[in-house]
Amino acid sequence: MGVEVSRLSNGLTVATETLPHLESVAMGVWVKSGSRDELEHEHGMAHLLEHMAFKGTGKRTALQIATDIEDVGGEINAATSVETTAFYARIMRDDLPLAIDILADILTDSKFDPLELEREQNVILQEIGAAHDTPDDSVFDRFTETAFRHQTIGRSILGTPETVQSFTSEQLHRFLHRQYGADRMVVVGAGGLKHDQFVREVETRLGSFRDKAEVTPLQYSHYVGGDYREHRELMDAQIVLGFEGRAYHVRDFYASQVLSMILGGGMSSRLFQEVREKRGLCYSVYAFHWGFSDTGIFGVHAATGQSDLAELVPVIMGELQKAGEKIEQAELDRARAQYRAGLMMSRESPASRASQIARQLLLYGRPIGMEELMDRLAGLTTERLSDLSSRLFSTKPTVAAIGPVGSLAPFETIRDTLTASRPLPRKLAV
Repeated sequence: MGVEVSRLSNGLTVATETLPHLESVAMGVWVKSGSRDELEHEHGMAHLLEHMAFKGTGKRTALQIATDIEDVGGEINAATSVETTAFYARIMRDDLPLAIDILADILTDSKFDPLELEREQNVILQEIGAAHDTPDDSVFDRFTETAFRHQTIGRSILGTPETVQSFTSEQLHRFLHRQYGADRMVVVGAGGLKHDQFVREVETRLGSFRDKAEVTPLQYSHYVGGDYREHRELMDAQIVLGFEGRAYHVRDFYASQVLSMILGGGMSSRLFQEVREKRGLCYSVYAFHWGFSDTGIFGVHAATGQSDLAELVPVIMGELQKAGEKIEQAELDRARAQYRAGLMMSRESPASRASQIARQLLLYGRPIGMEELMDRLAGLTTERLSDLSSRLFSTKPTVAAIGPVGSLAPFETIRDTLTASRPLPRKLAV
């Protein structure tokens, strides 16, 4: 039946994808508010609010929120990212009104009780400590902080012990009121549901939600790049090498996604074959591209032993340089097939479908059909990807490394090696 979209009188967007063969429904509320929307003194507040939303409302205790959904065999959870926060549930189709009621309840009537807040602050302090003690997590926090230095987009979503401990219930209420409005929210359901019934249920519970948030415009993000190294006595070294990427709305976004797959998206990728299979220099290596609303970042992550680090990084840089010279047609075809298969496989999960629809509505203002996505992939050429590589990998690099990293080449050497003998980009894409 495709995706159906309605808008309530307060501006709230409601969308569904009906899958009549399913007995379950995945649904949620997605808010265009994440860690980058925090003010300087609010670092970590978006994530804390997501936790506190489940700690009691005017009519449900924290325990009742959990038992009400689990008594019918359902699941409920939430997640905070750089640019969005999501509250979602999965239930049987007959229990959909209950799930909508619970999510609406936590969004409109959370108490943020001071005693619950104190307990949850302690939980997040443990989460921060655990992330610091996990180098393959911590290295990505240091990576983004270095790439977007002194900007909220580069800060850890968790916050710091100092900021998290400073927050009060009143601050959480103010943050919620400032950030959450119908104009920045979408409610999406996918599975065994009917659009009109879903819209009526949402209208009943969220139709009176304030129509506009009171947010100030985001500051445009500026990729900076740079170097971060942290020496730790560990068995292996974690390293991320990155470059300025592409925003969601830029034409090169999908090309960047495909390029990351060619370079390090699977066992047949260039980096996996050259670095691990042929040379045995590491046990883990892959490439990634993260897009945001106004910027992006392209990176390569590797984990290796101290003795192989000095050789590993030049090999990675060599493969990046080769991508700017030539991409084989077989590589492009394989990456396109991987991308398409990933999209199709994710569509077998109603939760993935709901999340994808919500993301598209928040980013583009409309759902994007599979045919349109496939057309964008079909338009890619090997020449365009090589040109993109030349431009991507000539930006100032970002290096983040944790562990026994003493043998890692100086930042200036890495930077100069990448920019030396770089062929002029052909500017086939913008």
